[in-house]
Amino acid sequence: MNITSLKIPDVKLIEPDIFEDDRGYFYELYNQKKFNEAIGRNIFFVQQNISKSKKNVLRGLHYQEEPFSQAKLINVSLGEVFDVFVDIRKTSKTFGQWGSEILSAENKKQLWIPEGFAHGFLVLSNIAVFNYSITNYYAKQFERSIIWNDADLQINWPKKNDVIISDKDKMALPFKEI
Repeated sequence: MNITSLKIPDVKLIEPDIFEDDRGYFYELYNQKKFNEAIGRNIFFVQQNISKSKKNVLRGLHYQEEPFSQAKLINVSLGEVFDVFVDIRKTSKTFGQWGSEILSAENKKQLWIPEGFAHGFLVLSNIAVFNYSITNYYAKQFERSIIWNDADLQINWPKKNDVIISDKDKMALPFKEI
């Protein structure tokens, strides 16, 4: 397993060791001991979620406020997405910065996104199955969203027209109002 800090250092890209032969492949998706050592703290996941979306669906940018903020370990088991994370930690040196990564069933990459980040993704393939392991329970009264095409954040989405967005995400707030 190779773990790399991204341009926002608290976000980690995890690339598993893949053992492949003419039968197929095998890799370890998660190992708590190795993961905790790499992250530098003990992580306990309390909920796992899966979403299935069609091409051009954009979900996000979602987060939960304290005391229900969530860290996420995410991966794609079918298809491909453009994944985005935004630092919303007001005391952080990277506050307001965003990063992105292509996650796919083919590349088998995972992202660790700690508490204090908004998160979203755009489906690039015909179908994508997206997996989340999260560290805190869903709490509707603490969920928030930042508008995906926020003028201040200027996220460079690979597609900006004809994206499919939920009514709830269309009502999300601008970054400066969070």
